[in-house]
Amino acid sequence: MSYPLPSFHFKVDWGGTLLAFSEVTGLNFEVQVIEYRDGLSPEFSTVKMPGLKKYGNITLKRGVMAKDNEFFDWVNATKMNKPERRDIIISLLDEEHNPVMVWEVAKAWPTKITSPDLKGAGNEAAIETLEIAHEGITIKNA
Repeated sequence: MSYPLPSFHFKVDWGGTLLAFSEVTGLNFEVQVIEYRDGLSPEFSTVKMPGLKKYGNITLKRGVMAKDNEFFDWVNATKMNKPERRDIIISLLDEEHNPVMVWEVAKAWPTKITSPDLKGAGNEAAIETLEIAHEGITIKNA
Protein backbone atom coordinates (compact mmCIF):
# COMPACT_ATOMS: atom_id res chain seq x y z
CA MET A 1 0.00 0.00 0.00
CA SER A 2 1.22 3.48 -0.81
CA TYR A 3 0.83 6.46 1.52
CA PRO A 4 1.27 10.21 0.96
CA LEU A 5 4.63 11.58 2.05
CA PRO A 6 4.83 13.54 5.29
CA SER A 7 5.57 17.23 4.84
CA PHE A 8 7.99 17.58 7.78
CA HIS A 9 11.11 16.06 6.14
CA PHE A 10 12.58 18.54 3.66
CA LYS A 11 15.72 20.50 2.84
CA VAL A 12 16.42 23.88 1.27
CA ASP A 13 19.52 24.33 -0.89
CA TRP A 14 20.23 28.02 -0.76
CA GLY A 15 22.55 28.45 -3.74
CA GLY A 16 25.05 25.84 -2.57
CA THR A 17 24.41 26.23 1.18
CA LEU A 18 22.00 23.97 3.05
CA LEU A 19 20.01 25.87 5.66
CA ALA A 20 17.61 24.43 8.22
CA PHE A 21 14.10 25.83 8.03
CA SER A 22 11.08 24.96 10.14
CA GLU A 23 8.54 25.95 7.49
CA VAL A 24 8.32 26.69 3.77
CA THR A 25 5.08 28.09 2.31
CA GLY A 26 3.98 29.66 -0.96
CA LEU A 27 5.15 27.02 -3.44
CA ASN A 28 2.37 27.86 -5.86
CA PHE A 29 1.66 29.45 -9.19
CA GLU A 30 -1.34 30.10 -11.36
CA VAL A 31 -2.00 30.61 -15.04
CA GLN A 32 -4.05 33.72 -15.65
CA VAL A 33 -7.12 33.32 -17.83
CA ILE A 34 -7.67 35.38 -20.98
CA GLU A 35 -11.26 35.65 -22.15
CA TYR A 36 -11.81 36.40 -25.83
CA ARG A 37 -14.71 36.52 -28.24
CA ASP A 38 -14.55 37.67 -31.84
CA GLY A 39 -17.53 39.42 -33.43
CA LEU A 40 -18.28 36.58 -35.89
CA SER A 41 -18.55 33.90 -33.21
CA PRO A 42 -21.92 32.10 -33.30
CA GLU A 43 -21.62 31.51 -29.52
CA PHE A 44 -22.77 34.23 -27.16
CA SER A 45 -19.94 33.56 -24.74
CA THR A 46 -16.19 33.98 -24.55
CA VAL A 47 -13.44 31.45 -25.14
CA LYS A 48 -11.03 30.99 -22.25
CA MET A 49 -7.33 30.75 -23.10
CA PRO A 50 -4.23 30.38 -20.93
CA GLY A 51 -2.34 33.61 -20.35
CA LEU A 52 0.69 34.59 -18.29
CA LYS A 53 1.90 32.57 -15.32
CA LYS A 54 1.82 34.31 -11.96
CA TYR A 55 4.07 33.19 -9.10
CA GLY A 56 3.38 33.96 -5.46
CA ASN A 57 6.13 34.85 -2.99
CA ILE A 58 7.70 32.05 -0.95
CA THR A 59 7.97 32.35 2.82
CA LEU A 60 10.79 30.61 4.73
CA LYS A 61 10.82 30.37 8.53
CA ARG A 62 13.63 29.29 10.81
CA GLY A 63 14.92 29.64 14.33
CA VAL A 64 17.19 32.58 15.12
CA MET A 65 20.78 31.38 15.50
CA ALA A 66 23.60 33.34 17.14
CA LYS A 67 26.11 34.85 14.69
CA ASP A 68 24.14 33.74 11.62
CA ASN A 69 23.52 36.76 9.43
CA GLU A 70 23.00 35.10 6.04
CA PHE A 71 19.42 36.44 5.71
CA PHE A 72 20.48 39.96 6.57
CA ASP A 73 23.55 39.87 4.32
CA TRP A 74 21.35 38.81 1.41
CA VAL A 75 18.82 41.56 2.07
CA ASN A 76 21.56 44.16 2.47
CA ALA A 77 23.07 43.10 -0.87
CA THR A 78 19.82 44.15 -2.57
CA LYS A 79 20.20 47.55 -4.18
CA MET A 80 17.80 49.56 -6.32
CA ASN A 81 16.94 47.43 -9.36
CA LYS A 82 19.91 45.12 -8.70
CA PRO A 83 18.93 42.35 -6.30
CA GLU A 84 21.30 39.48 -5.68
CA ARG A 85 19.35 36.64 -7.27
CA ARG A 86 19.78 33.03 -6.22
CA ASP A 87 18.39 29.75 -7.47
CA ILE A 88 16.89 27.79 -4.58
CA ILE A 89 16.09 24.08 -4.53
CA ILE A 90 13.48 22.83 -2.06
CA SER A 91 13.27 19.04 -1.74
CA LEU A 92 10.73 16.83 0.00
CA LEU A 93 12.66 13.80 1.29
CA ASP A 94 11.83 10.13 1.89
CA GLU A 95 12.96 7.99 4.88
CA GLU A 96 16.43 7.53 3.35
CA HIS A 97 16.82 11.33 2.90
CA ASN A 98 16.48 11.08 -0.91
CA PRO A 99 14.56 13.79 -2.79
CA VAL A 100 11.13 12.60 -3.87
CA MET A 101 9.64 15.89 -5.00
CA VAL A 102 11.73 18.94 -5.90
CA TRP A 103 10.77 22.58 -6.41
CA GLU A 104 13.42 24.53 -8.33
CA VAL A 105 12.94 28.24 -7.69
CA ALA A 106 14.53 30.53 -10.27
CA LYS A 107 16.14 33.91 -9.67
CA ALA A 108 14.89 34.44 -6.12
CA TRP A 109 15.59 37.60 -4.13
CA PRO A 110 14.51 38.76 -0.66
CA THR A 111 11.59 41.13 -0.30
CA LYS A 112 10.89 41.06 3.43
CA ILE A 113 12.36 39.91 6.74
CA THR A 114 10.23 39.62 9.84
CA SER A 115 12.07 39.33 13.14
CA PRO A 116 10.60 37.30 16.00
CA ASP A 117 8.17 38.71 18.53
CA LEU A 118 9.94 39.15 21.85
CA LYS A 119 7.92 38.33 25.00
CA GLY A 120 9.23 38.33 28.54
CA ALA A 121 6.74 35.64 29.54
CA GLY A 122 7.16 33.63 26.34
CA ASN A 123 8.33 30.04 26.15
CA GLU A 124 8.75 29.47 22.40
CA ALA A 125 11.77 29.55 20.11
CA ALA A 126 12.59 32.82 18.34
CA ILE A 127 11.54 32.38 14.69
CA GLU A 128 12.50 34.74 11.87
CA THR A 129 10.73 34.86 8.51
CA LEU A 130 12.13 35.63 5.07
CA GLU A 131 9.85 36.31 2.13
CA ILE A 132 11.32 35.95 -1.34
CA ALA A 133 10.10 36.88 -4.81
CA HIS A 134 11.16 34.80 -7.80
CA GLU A 135 10.68 34.30 -11.51
CA GLY A 136 9.40 30.74 -11.66
CA ILE A 137 9.06 27.31 -10.12
CA THR A 138 9.84 24.03 -11.84
CA ILE A 139 8.34 21.00 -10.10
CA LYS A 140 9.97 17.58 -10.45
CA ASN A 141 8.25 14.55 -8.97
CA ALA A 142 10.50 11.50 -8.89
